Amino acid sequence: MKIWFRNVWPPLVAVLFFLTLWQVAVQLLHLDTWFLPGPLDIGHEALTNQENLITQSLATLQLTLVGLLIGIAVGLSIALILHFSPLLKSALYPLMILSQNIPTIALAPLLLVWFGYGLLPKYIVITLVCFFPVAVSAMDGLTRTDPMMRNYMQMIGASRGQIFRKLEFPHALPAIMSGVKIAATYSVMGAIIAEWIGADKGIGYYMMMQRSSFRTDRIFVAIMIIVLMSLTLFTIVVLIEKWLVRYQPQAQADQK
Repeated sequence: MKIWFRNVWPPLVAVLFFLTLWQVAVQLLHLDTWFLPGPLDIGHEALTNQENLITQSLATLQLTLVGLLIGIAVGLSIALILHFSPLLKSALYPLMILSQNIPTIALAPLLLVWFGYGLLPKYIVITLVCFFPVAVSAMDGLTRTDPMMRNYMQMIGASRGQIFRKLEFPHALPAIMSGVKIAATYSVMGAIIAEWIGADKGIGYYMMMQRSSFRTDRIFVAIMIIVLMSLTLFTIVVLIEKWLVRYQPQAQADQK
């Protein structure tokens, strides 16, 4: 508990100090709400419009979770395929890197043309955002397996599948979870971009509607929700990582 408190209070104090400074500056400079609302104005808007915000947030959360799971599955599948096929890895890995140089917001209109205005193009957008960190982290973790242990298992007659299940995958699990943490934080922004290109609900759609009416306070509320959603997903993945990786030392000890 003391360690948790020591880790939490410094950033908490910094955030409170920043919010106080922000509120004081808005009041002293007499800034209009449409230009820069204060934290109190933003909090008041969040409370008065909470029913609509909950509905929009749930829509974005559902889209985010489904897209994140698809992105993780695609990233792991690509990592495994390229890991077991060095020829494919040498051919496709550079193309995978090049795919990240294409702005998602520029690709989104093409997805609408090709797949329509349903959920499919939105899931594709989130998958494009999420799969890369998972795939790269997984491939990196799988290639960093202890070569002495791999040679030892080969000498005692272990099959390729046994080496993967008992050595490579457990060793790569921390790296895989690092990629999943990155993907979890990216997934919310991917969902927002997906809602910008065509949706009738969600926080991204809500932001577009408020932008057109110059409701800056509501836009800040939406930003706050996006940040909280990203932090929540990141925390959940961290807890899952601790639950999964805690068995690794015992598994490695059994192998030795």
